[in-house]
Amino acid sequence: MRIVVTGGAGFIGSNFVRHAVQGAYPALTGADVVVLDKLTYAGRKENLTPVLDNPSLRFVEGDICDASLMRDVLRDSDLVVHFAAESHVDRSISGAEEFVRTNVLGTQTLLSAALEAGVGKFVHVSTDEVYGSLDAEGTPWTEEAPLSPNSPYAASKASSDLMALAFQRTHGLPVCVTRGSNTYGPYQYPEKIIPLFVSRLLAGRQVPLYGDGTHVRDWLHVDDHCQGIALVAAGGEPGEVYNVGGGTELTNRALTGRLLDLLGKDTSMVERVTDRKGHDRRYAMDISKISGALGYKPAVPFDDGLAATVDWYRQHHGLWADGA
Repeated sequence: MRIVVTGGAGFIGSNFVRHAVQGAYPALTGADVVVLDKLTYAGRKENLTPVLDNPSLRFVEGDICDASLMRDVLRDSDLVVHFAAESHVDRSISGAEEFVRTNVLGTQTLLSAALEAGVGKFVHVSTDEVYGSLDAEGTPWTEEAPLSPNSPYAASKASSDLMALAFQRTHGLPVCVTRGSNTYGPYQYPEKIIPLFVSRLLAGRQVPLYGDGTHVRDWLHVDDHCQGIALVAAGGEPGEVYNVGGGTELTNRALTGRLLDLLGKDTSMVERVTDRKGHDRRYAMDISKISGALGYKPAVPFDDGLAATVDWYRQHHGLWADGA
């Protein structure tokens, strides 16, 4: 089997690659893995250090918008796992162009190359943010929930989801879409809340908490997220969407409190800042579909995963000083 992993030097992608090469996913064991990554600010080849010398791994630096390169890389491939994306909401608010280019045009370019190459399965990795925002008492989203994105980032991902599913329905390309909740763990660039806050607190700097801090997110450890994606890669039905959630809903204020406790800091380190434009109030997903069909179950307790993540950043403090 030959697997192409786009964005495989980024946070979630590199976790998937390390585990796949090391045999963590039985259905993918023994596969040759090609990592394609543009190595932008959030992707680092060093994220793959534990497996870079493995003879089953090949690294290609490149852009998913490069049609000629995509045709070359995807030739003779059996599976594509597509992580590559611009993913930070704040950056999309200040400038949406790159999000449309990478997330929409890049995905379309990749899908076209996959169709031409006769790829056996294409797993498109997306986000719960495409569903929009839930009220406090709202029922968690199923895969049948309408898409209602609010940020330019979420809109670009919703567009790429629809493009991927259109290639399945129109051309018969075997596409599955996964939608993951807020993912945390080691190797994440410090612009997202957990690595940003940990990095700043380690440096003795205040952390910026948006608005009233009551925005709710469903937290998912990166190992669990990648396990869900691997299950979809192995057994997901073409044309289907699978929610991959963690089952731990926390307000940003409660999350901040846990981080302060883990790092021995108090609330004087928290700076209240103006709320983000169009800030979604709550995300929550129903994971019964992937659990029932593919046996998915989050395995990393949130408190354990968060403590281990804080320890990792403590040991790697300064790795991405520019981000914090």
